[in-house]
Amino acid sequence: PYSMGWHGAPFNGEENQHWQLHAHFYPPLLRSATVRKFMVGYEMLAETQRDLTAEQAAERLRAVSDIHFRESGV
Repeated sequence: PYSMGWHGAPFNGEENQHWQLHAHFYPPLLRSATVRKFMVGYEMLAETQRDLTAEQAAERLRAVSDIHFRESGV
């Protein structure tokens, strides 16, 4: 499956007649030589989301303190 994203004129209150609405189409990327990496259109054209595996996310969650930040006295 291909990913698609749109670019258009910025909403900054300035004259932007030179801008055109256009779309980008991208093929799947590769996480490794044999594993595809699927990103959605807004990740490829704007800000990426978390690029980590479920195992990496679980490790990060295990490393988080059990004490809520409001109760930590910081």
